[in-house]
Amino acid sequence: PRLPPITNPLLLVPAIQLARQIRRKEVTSVEVVQAYIDRIQEVNPLINALIKDRFSAALQEASQVDKLIEEETGGEDVLEDRLPLLGVPVTVKEAFALQGMPNSTGLLSRRDVVSGVDAPSVALLKRAGAIPLGVTNCSELCMWLESHNHLYGITRNPYNLGRIVGGSSGGEGSIIGSGSSVIGVGSDIGGSIRIPCFFNGVFGHKPTSGIVSNAGQYPPPSGQQPGFLCTGPMCRYAKDLVPMLRIMAGPAADKLSLSAKVDLKKLRFFSVPHDGGSPLLSPVDPQLIQAQKKVVEQLEADLGVKVTEMRIPQLKYSFQIWGAMMSSPGKDGKSPTTFAELMGEGKKVWPVWELFKWMLGLSSHTMAAIGLALVEMFQSSQPTQFILQQKESLQKDLEELLGTDGVLLYPSHPQLAPKHHHPIFTPFNFSYTAIFNILGLPVTQCPLGLSVEGLPLGLQVVAGKLQDRLTLATALYLEKAFGGWRDPGSTANLPKSTLNTVESSSNTT
Repeated sequence: PRLPPITNPLLLVPAIQLARQIRRKEVTSVEVVQAYIDRIQEVNPLINALIKDRFSAALQEASQVDKLIEEETGGEDVLEDRLPLLGVPVTVKEAFALQGMPNSTGLLSRRDVVSGVDAPSVALLKRAGAIPLGVTNCSELCMWLESHNHLYGITRNPYNLGRIVGGSSGGEGSIIGSGSSVIGVGSDIGGSIRIPCFFNGVFGHKPTSGIVSNAGQYPPPSGQQPGFLCTGPMCRYAKDLVPMLRIMAGPAADKLSLSAKVDLKKLRFFSVPHDGGSPLLSPVDPQLIQAQKKVVEQLEADLGVKVTEMRIPQLKYSFQIWGAMMSSPGKDGKSPTTFAELMGEGKKVWPVWELFKWMLGLSSHTMAAIGLALVEMFQSSQPTQFILQQKESLQKDLEELLGTDGVLLYPSHPQLAPKHHHPIFTPFNFSYTAIFNILGLPVTQCPLGLSVEGLPLGLQVVAGKLQDRLTLATALYLEKAFGGWRDPGSTANLPKSTLNTVESSSNTT
């Protein structure tokens, strides 16, 4: 089966434009919200992305919005200033607290947890007038790159239902990519915004560390992890990234000078085609190498800039650096909560016993989670001197390279969206995104059209700390140059290889 194409034109309008049309009474919020509800009901049975909806509450809130607009006397500008997303629907990753919605993060033991409050990032979007439609699936405890758990099942890729959506914000990636949501909230400690955005062909931004509040998510980060976790926007259209980031960052947005004009012609661009060949990771897919080359050529042709191709030797140790920093003790000397403790909600699970139960079909945990707990048993909490030196020198080199006007292009992931359950064979491939969590740099994930198989291509755009506006301006440019998100239901986006292969491959899954 394939996703049906989008037929309602309201589903093809950026959030910021929808807000304007709603304020100007060209369309009602109820019409927009209903259009998205209809689309979710049409495709969610295929992709399993939204796992709990609040449709009737959302429609009530939309009708209150329409009433407010009818009665507003101060004119459109007052509304735009105070409520920039008034009447626009939004979806939220289930790991975030959204009042009245579940917040299990895929743990069976948390199946009855319902949020009494909103996470700060969600509250800020609601305060800007956005209307949540519900919560979307994630991986168990947000620590795997496939959004699958024993509470909600598996989420599927809108471009090919036999492929994964990434994780941990995979439900968000899938629902936005399928055209059933226009903007959403994700979080990223190793690529959990960027990988799903890449696999599902949409835009996502991991802000500079410490800009957007991470409160109100489960599990809470511990040790040094609060410095690596980032909450950020996921969108189908690049022009929604800046307004969303401005809202989600609250007062901290001032540090990013998001209104400052960016002249791309004055930036210095660098392209790093791969990590230098770590033996733990898959080599980068030739189609992704090619896509990045095309971006370089386009930038040079359009902007008259020179893009410097480079190799950065420390990137080869990305996984070891991430693993070491994630398990390092915090400033208080306390080690982070182990994954095995999180799985048992404080009572440590015994991974070997869980593996045995899993083989008999009796474990309430996914194989991926059990595997992570097993790996953790053999990890030392003390990073080696060598890995620490690599991290320090990489941080220094990149900060000097990028300064306040440098932009780096880097693959998002070595592979196109893999088949379901396949990441278990390539568990370290997320290192392409994860290294930037440790470095605290802002990164925007940008789609670049579709591969021969009809799967999304893309790349990461990286800048120096607090220079988020550079990567966001580059994303706007790349959307124009490469066409941005593609409707997965449109026949124009079928794989180049004859249509019948799609049928045969989708029937086998």
